[in-house]
Amino acid sequence: MKWNKKFIYPTSTRKLIEGKRHYDIEKTTASLPSVTTILSSTESPEKREAIAKWKARVGEKTAEEVKNTAATRGTAMHSYLEYHIAGQGLLDLTESGVEAKRMAEVVVEKGLSDLEEIWGSECVLYYPELYAGQTDLCGIYQGRESIVDFKQSNKPKREEYIGDYYLQLVAYAMAHDAVYNTKIEQGVILMCTPDLYFQKFVLNGARFRQYKWEWLRRLDEYYKKISQSK
Repeated sequence: MKWNKKFIYPTSTRKLIEGKRHYDIEKTTASLPSVTTILSSTESPEKREAIAKWKARVGEKTAEEVKNTAATRGTAMHSYLEYHIAGQGLLDLTESGVEAKRMAEVVVEKGLSDLEEIWGSECVLYYPELYAGQTDLCGIYQGRESIVDFKQSNKPKREEYIGDYYLQLVAYAMAHDAVYNTKIEQGVILMCTPDLYFQKFVLNGARFRQYKWEWLRRLDEYYKKISQSK
């Protein structure tokens, strides 16, 4: 993998404001809401209802266990991939670490072969005065300037269920464009399940632009809610 450190990405600190994740970006003064905070605050009633029904079906305890297991596995997988991209090794002999390593190796084999150039890994991105977040990779993927995110999933996903992942990608792309004067028009999701089923989702063209409009709508909805709560 070829590195091209053409952009200097900022450092940040995370904090909670009223239980919601925010970023303090170096050399800026505002605490910016995270992309995930904005998305969770503007979820549709249908999605909230679906989550509530699932929790009712499996029980609160089981739901929490599933959530925590997935979060631990996802963190371990991301760590392995971060170290791999940096040309380093990572040894995690915990049960979740061993499982995550196998998943990460599938992502490397089947997903990173099309990665042509890396600008940065674990990049903090922000749109001045509006929002911030952290994406897994910025660079050139299949010949296009791209935002790339790694995801673990308990089971294979149908594309209609990953709309929020796409919104994350376009939000990061717009932030990158605003600060670094790029023109990113592609987002890539590289996903793997514990049974090593790999999926790649690529968003570009007209659909990428449509998701930009949807992200702007959600962003506007978020700030209207903030304004009304004051």
